[in-house]
Amino acid sequence: MRFYNQQHKHYCGIDLHARKMYVCIIDQKGKTKVHQNIKTDPQQFFELVFPFLDDIVVGVECVFCWYWIADFCEEHKIPFILGHALYMKSIHGGKTKNDKIDSHKIAALIKDGNFPIAYPYPAKWRATRDLLRRRIYISRRCSERP
Repeated sequence: MRFYNQQHKHYCGIDLHARKMYVCIIDQKGKTKVHQNIKTDPQQFFELVFPFLDDIVVGVECVFCWYWIADFCEEHKIPFILGHALYMKSIHGGKTKNDKIDSHKIAALIKDGNFPIAYPYPAKWRATRDLLRRRIYISRRCSERP
């Protein structure tokens, strides 16, 4: 398992959902700069991260709706990392769990070098990958016994 271990001035952890996302931005010392729940809107997100664009990295746990934010970060030359959902045990294993806590934990994992990396497929390959995954699912369903 590979972990993200590059140093930045600011670290942005996002707990991403289809309609809402909780954004947490911390500095090198771990002090919280931004901690907000916003709509999954590129313009609102850009307004939040704009003051920190000089040196920030954005990290998101690998969930079904990460494509738009990866494309947005690539378009604006913001470093983007995708967290491997199966290996992010520190987020899923806690007793207290909500979006606010999760976004802060993601930012802290990035800052401390404990953020497990997943491969963010380039936009041109995503449709092919999704099609192949769907085909595997259908093939398995067809081969099951009734």
